[in-house]
Amino acid sequence: MKEVIIETKSLCKTFITEGENYNVIKNVDLKVYKGDFTVIMGSSGSGKSTMMYLLSGMDEATMGEVKLLGSSLNQLNKKQMDKLRREKISFVFQGINLIPDLNLYENVAAPTYKMKRDKKELKSTINSLLDRFSLAEHERKYPSQLSGGQKQRVAICRALINKPEIIFGDEPTGALNSSQGQEVLNILTELNDEGQSVVMVTHDVKAAARANRLLYIKDGRIDGELNLTSYSSDSQEEREKEIVTFLRENGW
Repeated sequence: MKEVIIETKSLCKTFITEGENYNVIKNVDLKVYKGDFTVIMGSSGSGKSTMMYLLSGMDEATMGEVKLLGSSLNQLNKKQMDKLRREKISFVFQGINLIPDLNLYENVAAPTYKMKRDKKELKSTINSLLDRFSLAEHERKYPSQLSGGQKQRVAICRALINKPEIIFGDEPTGALNSSQGQEVLNILTELNDEGQSVVMVTHDVKAAARANRLLYIKDGRIDGELNLTSYSSDSQEEREKEIVTFLRENGW
């Protein structure tokens, strides 16, 4: 049996706009497992990004429960929630969100500023990440001096600096060209092969093909699930066809 790292029970999210209630997530029961590459898909407005924000604690549920790495999020105070986000999970966004006034090295180190990390160990970890993702020669450059692909690689290094148990990705290839996007997906796939748990929202079938588990959201509910074998580049085309068939069957 796989270890459950995220579990929801009767999860609901309602937004109020101009006096009207909009039920974006509706009574979702879900389990996410350790070591999986889980992808969440759905049409525009289906609630897929909202779902990820609820699972990661970036947003609060209206009703129901999210249990993240054994902690019930609605029972954590702000300090405890900040500690969980800082030490146990990390994020890679479409917008990348690097700090413009910090150089590459400083951006990677930024999540550690409120933590008691040994300076030598931290420096070694940063240098190792920069070497791994071919960024060492750029460590003193600022975000404005980097390409889109380089920026997203920096964002991944930053996401890994505290050795998170889960990486959440919100359309992490959405702002990149095809070759840069492929590069980022290769990195996430490699990390997952090493045991890193990944939860990613995407609208891109090519990106979704990296998953071993695909969840389809429709009208705020999990409307379908597709389980795939471990990814290999040789199976990309076959996986894409299987995903397209699954999505069409679910009203994509």
